[in-house]
Amino acid sequence: MYAERVLSGMRPTGRLHLGHYHGVLKNWVRLQSAYPCLFFVADWHALTTAYDEPGTIEENAREMVIDWLAAGVDPAQAILFIQSRVREHAEFHLLLSMMTPLGWLERVPTYKDQQEKLEHKDLSTYGFLGYPLLMSADILIYRADKVPVGEDQIPHVEFTRELARRFNHMYGREPDFEAKARAAVKRLGAERAQEYEALRTRFRQEGDRQARTRAHALLDAASDLPPEDRERLFGFFEGDHKMILVEPGALLTEAAKMPGLDGQKMSKSYENTISLRESADSVTKKIRTMQTDPARVRRTDPGEPARCPVWQFHLVYSDEATRQWVQQGCRSAGIGCIECKHPVIDAVLKEQEPMHERAQTYIDNPALVRDIIDDGCERARKLAGETMRDVREAMGVNYA
Repeated sequence: MYAERVLSGMRPTGRLHLGHYHGVLKNWVRLQSAYPCLFFVADWHALTTAYDEPGTIEENAREMVIDWLAAGVDPAQAILFIQSRVREHAEFHLLLSMMTPLGWLERVPTYKDQQEKLEHKDLSTYGFLGYPLLMSADILIYRADKVPVGEDQIPHVEFTRELARRFNHMYGREPDFEAKARAAVKRLGAERAQEYEALRTRFRQEGDRQARTRAHALLDAASDLPPEDRERLFGFFEGDHKMILVEPGALLTEAAKMPGLDGQKMSKSYENTISLRESADSVTKKIRTMQTDPARVRRTDPGEPARCPVWQFHLVYSDEATRQWVQQGCRSAGIGCIECKHPVIDAVLKEQEPMHERAQTYIDNPALVRDIIDDGCERARKLAGETMRDVREAMGVNYA
């Protein structure tokens, strides 16, 4: 029930670019081999800011999933699904809203930041105020203990942790909890009970996180233990109530280092992107016409790589020998700007080649994408349903 699990999602904004690949998708591909992973299309989240232009969401979602598959995300290793097709997210969001203090939502840093950045939009809506809560529902409903995020999103994960803590404290209490928990310890059997108590002591007296991990593994392996006893023992390990929801941890990822064609961060809003599945001719043209060091007016003028956006691409794609060649050739005017761009063009095209090959399979057979999503939604719905059963029971709305 509380095994290691990773959850991450993306808003469907259309085709993805190399910034998404280097900032997110490469990490997803790595994680899917290490943990059970769920990756979802956050289409309801798209409506929190684009509520007045919903017509593009469905097509954008399809194209984005093809980009995921092209990048190497494997539906045999990870669950891929669409948020709005697992309706339990909405129910859970509603139930959580009943016990979430308004001030918690208003103090999320991105709430005011986004209002300022998108000042042309009317974001004085309930949906926009509540999107951090919907994000928390997305995480908590799968009892995911790992959420890959950048530093700017850590407050969202901490908000989710506080919410899980509050929920468990309010709804995990039951009469005679300690007596029931101690009875559950005995049902572990003498050897496992002794190990559980030793780990619990280490964690509560020394804050030993490794002891907590080992205890969770011990309880997960106790397949003969009834679910309600397992919840009691998870909660008893740390406090005085059942653990219904899992507190997630932030799995910090490296900041995206993929620059745009103009040297700024690669972003559609800056119109400086290269799409994952862009044609070779278009990629070549875009890189060949990139701005370079403005000091190099003529071929014979020396330049400085640090002032050149192309150098930022070399930092992503080139090996040390190529970088040395660029540094020396640029500063001595020994190479021209077009020569400097050739290794970058070759590296980007080589990176994209397997993406085009993978994507073509799904472009030629659209039913494959539908089948992957249908299967992923069904698997996600099963996991979400297990959590909602426990949530409804804890909140007293589990009518038989």
